[in-house]
Amino acid sequence: MPPPPADDAAADALADEGLMLRYAGGDMAAFETLYRRHKDALWRYFLRHGCDEATAGELFQDVWARLIGARATYRPQARFATWLYTLAQHRLIDHWRAQRPHDDLDAHEPALAAPEQATPAARAGQAEQAGRLRRAIAALPAEQRSAFLLQAEGGLTLEEIARQQGVGRETVKSRLRYALAKLRQELADVWP
Repeated sequence: MPPPPADDAAADALADEGLMLRYAGGDMAAFETLYRRHKDALWRYFLRHGCDEATAGELFQDVWARLIGARATYRPQARFATWLYTLAQHRLIDHWRAQRPHDDLDAHEPALAAPEQATPAARAGQAEQAGRLRRAIAALPAEQRSAFLLQAEGGLTLEEIARQQGVGRETVKSRLRYALAKLRQELADVWP
């Protein structure tokens, strides 16, 4: 009798750590798989923290370069995503220390992927809603925004966010609760 199917999310998470270890051993295909799995969410993480596309691109590349540089010392003490977003958070903090973050998100709207059959009006509506969401996220206090994005984009658990931010689990729960309440209030007409 075959074993029961494993939870897909758990299998993917375990696979990430295994892939990173394989990459540390020289398996380039393992890196390519990790990159494909995490590139879009990491890119959005920087954009939703208020970075323009050029800055997001620079930070994105820096994180992957740091990952490549640290591959020989990588140890799976936490989920791979936790480690990756810790690298991203540190790079973002370094960036903010070097210069003030930009609040003007409208000047650098990223292109939205839309089905070919979508009408121009539908795409305009999607772009407007995406812009509203980005502005609402950018308006959150930094701690709430970071916790929200680590969970929404990085898929980190409360415990992982707490470790990454150096606070207790209950503090993370509060930050997420307040962030969601503010986002619901700001987007009440589209988020019941």
